[in-house]
Amino acid sequence: MNIDADLFKKLSFFTEPEFKEELLKHGQLASFNKGDVIVRDGQYVKFLPIVLKGAIRVYQQKEDREILLYYVRAEETCTMSLAAAYFNNQSSSHGIVTEPAEVLIFPASLIDQWQLKYPSWNRYVMNMFRRRYDELINSFEGIVFDPISVRVLEYLQNKAAKENSSTIEISHQQLASELGTTRVVISRILKDHEKQQKIKLYRSRIELL
Repeated sequence: MNIDADLFKKLSFFTEPEFKEELLKHGQLASFNKGDVIVRDGQYVKFLPIVLKGAIRVYQQKEDREILLYYVRAEETCTMSLAAAYFNNQSSSHGIVTEPAEVLIFPASLIDQWQLKYPSWNRYVMNMFRRRYDELINSFEGIVFDPISVRVLEYLQNKAAKENSSTIEISHQQLASELGTTRVVISRILKDHEKQQKIKLYRSRIELL
């Protein structure tokens, strides 16, 4: 469906009237359900998304292992897709919807033009790259320096804080995919944490104690 002017209340960081006119002209509002795949590894990116509501999980997959790169949430775009579109390369990651999402999409062919014409778009892109860089560095430091048992507990605590709930709906396999390890390792660590009375395990659910 086409977007309307009310959407720009969510895109206040784009300041130029001419740019807003271009977004109205070329952009479309798309709705996605949980589990919908936005982009696949090896795919040429023909459009760029800006998430208005919901979340997209961006990850890489090798054989049966996954490694989480980042989540794209409200007012954010996918920098992996941005880079692939800007240089006309194939995507090196997958993007899947984890929360029902409303997404503003527009042709990737406009990205480099907007980069030169509109300072607010240029700032937005640079901020996105910086934010993802910081996130990836933090993830890298965690993988290198923190034991997996610590990373598991920190992940659960952070997720519980974001969701404002001590109970987290997640399977052992999902948790393994988030942290780039195997289900066997996650199950062993979770059982150790349960023995230490830090958590309580249920089917596809974990309670922080």
